Amino acid sequence: MNPTAEDKFDPATRLGAVELRVADLDSAIGFYSGGAGLEVLSRDSAGAALGSGGAAVLVLHHRPDLGLAPRGAAGLYHTAILYQDRADLAAAIYAAGTATRGRFTGSADHLVSEAFYFDDPDGNGVELYWDRPRDQWRWVDGSVAMDTLPLDPNAFIAQHSRGAGIPTAPLGAATSIGHVHLKVGDIARARDFYVTALGFDVTTAFGSSALFASAGGYHHHVGMNVWESRGAGQRSQALGLERFTIVVPDASALAATAARLEAAGHRLEATGAGVKAIRVADPWGTSVEVVAAA
Repeated sequence: MNPTAEDKFDPATRLGAVELRVADLDSAIGFYSGGAGLEVLSRDSAGAALGSGGAAVLVLHHRPDLGLAPRGAAGLYHTAILYQDRADLAAAIYAAGTATRGRFTGSADHLVSEAFYFDDPDGNGVELYWDRPRDQWRWVDGSVAMDTLPLDPNAFIAQHSRGAGIPTAPLGAATSIGHVHLKVGDIARARDFYVTALGFDVTTAFGSSALFASAGGYHHHVGMNVWESRGAGQRSQALGLERFTIVVPDASALAATAARLEAAGHRLEATGAGVKAIRVADPWGTSVEVVAAA
């Protein structure tokens, strides 16, 4: 049976804020603000909200009582922060790599994007990236063509930096959460949840090892892999991903999402936001919040 519009996310769906549990709040803020260039919107002893243009992109929960997740656990592979301008990205990767406690782990040309990878001070994976224009993406039999090609970070910084001075954190840059990439225990179960029940479209699949899905023809809003976590069970309370947010355009789209999830047997959690948001846990206990845009 072919899917109907009610079976999928509205094409205007996008990602909202990602929430992380961190042990060292000062170092985390130093990386995401002093490196990635997010503005500190609020802060207290319990955590901080950082964002762009007054909108939260990242929420940090200060949890020094927690330890690292066990090796092989499900959870966050990386949070991907999208930059609208290559010059801002160049400044961010230079500042993150030289002026913070983050650790540079690699870079790649993915055909649809140019990406630079870090671990934040708590070991959470982070991707800082820029998208090529959509008319340069190539689709083959319904799948977007992506690759992992060499990309020299020093050459990128030299080519795209503004002026001749040392690049500093691009505070005020136009950024958003472009995608989240998750460690899951099984690709078939991940597909049942994120595609069949939640409503994303598959954009690229790599057998039983990885799956990429999105709304509205984006290359991916959610990536899922078992490269380090095949067979993982329920997540325990640990540092790392608290939840991520999906923003749908209106209350009608939110109601359709809730109906899909309930029809698939998933229990929706109360959020305190009334009819404007729902929360649901994926098969490994990762919390997903779906919010209707204001």
